[in-house]
Amino acid sequence: MSNLKSSRREFFLMLCTGLFIMSLIVSNITSTKLFDFFGTGFILDGGAVAFPIVYVIGDVITEIFGFRTARRAIYITFLMNALAVFFFWIVQILPPAENYEYQSSYEAVVGVAFRIVVASLIAFVIGQLLNSYVFVRIKAKTGSKWLWARALGSSLIADFVDTVIFITIAFISTIPVADFIALLALAFVTKILGEVILTPVTYLAVGFLRKRIGSAPVDEKIRLTDVVKV
Repeated sequence: MSNLKSSRREFFLMLCTGLFIMSLIVSNITSTKLFDFFGTGFILDGGAVAFPIVYVIGDVITEIFGFRTARRAIYITFLMNALAVFFFWIVQILPPAENYEYQSSYEAVVGVAFRIVVASLIAFVIGQLLNSYVFVRIKAKTGSKWLWARALGSSLIADFVDTVIFITIAFISTIPVADFIALLALAFVTKILGEVILTPVTYLAVGFLRKRIGSAPVDEKIRLTDVVKV
């Protein structure tokens, strides 16, 4: 029975990590498309669709498997995203075939803009590590109750830091100050709204996994210095 539970736990951890990696890579690729939010005039990038899922999965991993496992999943996801970007770039610089007409389209969708890439990678790893840390600190105070409080509370802090880092590195000095502030505010509000909307998904996923493999115990020994450990 113990071996079965261990096998299930390993399977679900692999599944969650795979979804974590997929969601980040997809959000980065789809962010190249801008869309009008249901005709409201608010222009968002396609990454707003998938990126909130990144934080949902991060919360699920932290809740079920614990901070240290979540930290490893974050570093693995960071590395996989960096490798994906590297291969996109290699293919981008390869000379196109004579009859290949879509080089500019390829570059527009998955072409590497190094400033954006650096911004995305740094914002992700810092934001996610902070999210997991705040999540477990809230859990240490509330126990297994109030999942919504630690999920949204950690996201409020981590999303803000993530957004400030990304927008600053990606766009500082390239757009007017007013546009910079508006973009930062809109990006932050969009992420939070997305995670509020997806809160029931977090509950469903955590409830499903708790019944099958249990969840990580409350760990009151996690300190801020643990965030940067591998």
